[in-house]
Amino acid sequence: QVRLVESGGDSVQPGGSLRLSCAASGSIGSINVMEWHRQAPGKQRELVAVITSDGKTTYANSVRGRFTASLDHVKSMGYLQMNNLKPEDTAVYFCNGRFGTRWTSAAWGQGAQVTVSS
Repeated sequence: QVRLVESGGDSVQPGGSLRLSCAASGSIGSINVMEWHRQAPGKQRELVAVITSDGKTTYANSVRGRFTASLDHVKSMGYLQMNNLKPEDTAVYFCNGRFGTRWTSAAWGQGAQVTVSS
């Protein structure tokens, strides 16, 4: 089973930057796809970024041009670089994806709180 741990959340002012990390451990095999989701208070969880094992990325319109997803296959890590943060980016951020030859997903981790406020 794959275990995911997000880190790097913090409180920042609008216009600031953060880099979130997602550490995958357990029976990973390989990271085929990594997704970044976020959930703001009172809202449904939304998908904000997807990165495939060969580096292809897809972003939600709301974050395109500001967020960049990346992978480190050696360390089994995923990253989400977030620049020019806005108050509407405030949310708990979660990673997940598809791992190994069976393309299994993982249980959701605890997430990383990102708060953007002046």
